[in-house]
Amino acid sequence: MSTQVLLNLVHPIFEKSWANQAMLEAIKDLDYVKVNDLYEEYPDYFVDIKREQKLLLEHSLVIFQHPFYWYSSPSLLKEWQDLVLAEGFAYGEGGYQLAGRHWLNAITAGAAKESYTPHGFNNFSTTELLRPFEQTADFCGMNFVEPFIMYEAETISHSAVEKEAQRYRDYVDSVVQSLGLLEVEQDDQDKEA
Repeated sequence: MSTQVLLNLVHPIFEKSWANQAMLEAIKDLDYVKVNDLYEEYPDYFVDIKREQKLLLEHSLVIFQHPFYWYSSPSLLKEWQDLVLAEGFAYGEGGYQLAGRHWLNAITAGAAKESYTPHGFNNFSTTELLRPFEQTADFCGMNFVEPFIMYEAETISHSAVEKEAQRYRDYVDSVVQSLGLLEVEQDDQDKEA
């Protein structure tokens, strides 16, 4: 089975994040997932644009797994977006090569869900705070999938993290099933036979 899901893991200190480690462990064995650890690939921030664009074109669903740093993402993901989602590829003349693909943010947030409300500590919902990612996906002709969010990632118990990691696996599997990504692959295999 070929991979249909590209997991762009973006965590600068992954070895210290047991929440992100548990999330990765929960889905990395799925046959249809390819893991692309951006900090492992580009510790110097010199992103191989052609490699990354090729990976995007080879997958139907792109997951960006990252901590929710300052209501956004770690800086390498911004660098990646600036370079990889270039004019002539992701938009503009000769662009929109990602049209019809799917974008999913899978984030870990340190605070409780209740703090992400108009009257909570963070003043806005995570949905509102993730709008720049949603708009980027839309601008590139991609479909923005409802994000996966693990709240209180730094303070919940290990057993709670394990349950959240299983919820992540179940969510990714349900998204893949609902988008019919595995059916598309089977149809392609039938045509080749």
